Amino acid sequence: MTKGVDEVLFYRGHSNREKYKLSPAVFRTDEEREAEPTMFRELLISNAPDFRDDHSTFEKLVRMQHYSLPTRLLDISTNPLIALYFACKSSTDKSGEVIRFAIKQNEMKFFDSDTVSCIANLAQLSQSDKQAISFGGSNEQFNGQDPIRKLLHFIKEEKPYFRDAIVPSDLKRIVCVRGKLNNTRILSQSGAFLIFGLDASLPETGNTDIKIERMTISAGSKKKIIQELDTLALNESTIFPYIENSARYIAAKYRPT
Repeated sequence: MTKGVDEVLFYRGHSNREKYKLSPAVFRTDEEREAEPTMFRELLISNAPDFRDDHSTFEKLVRMQHYSLPTRLLDISTNPLIALYFACKSSTDKSGEVIRFAIKQNEMKFFDSDTVSCIANLAQLSQSDKQAISFGGSNEQFNGQDPIRKLLHFIKEEKPYFRDAIVPSDLKRIVCVRGKLNNTRILSQSGAFLIFGLDASLPETGNTDIKIERMTISAGSKKKIIQELDTLALNESTIFPYIENSARYIAAKYRPT
């Protein structure tokens, strides 16, 4: 697959190519889908100070993602070596893979996009409300439904100017989003995200908006690749830039094998 002149490339690494799929964590079980709004609120309540600088639901979801809460985000990176690191860092007895995504430039969104706000705030709707949304009828009828009125309320909490005019098809999209580089982990991992709309799924072979190409990483090559990446300053200390990770990485270098 060659890169088109109007396309942007992103990458993702899977340490076990047979196990991991292109699905956000919150979509992987019915229980997590059901619990999405509850998990969202519980983490905000229990760790409120950590979210005080996040002004949108998307920004909150990004922080939750990196605290390992299941969300409707899927991490991707502009740096193929970051993806290679994740493909090799675990499951040393399994083949990994690096996945390349080619996304049209005009389909890219930024953190403050209205479309992103519409999709991100689905995280606050109950599963019963999500299931009650009807996509028939006119746009006016769509925006008059009770579940959509609730969704509009959440959107207007971050964007008071937002009109009652959600585009129905937007809620079912998968959108590539460039976030703020105000999170050290996002910055160190050259991070971006795919955000998944209502019951959205990404075929493992890609779709018309997101082209996909895969490269297998053999289990036997993982250790050597990790060592080579370390010479490029790509290791646990730099990719997960927190003091406890730096300490663990430094200690491991001097621990007898």
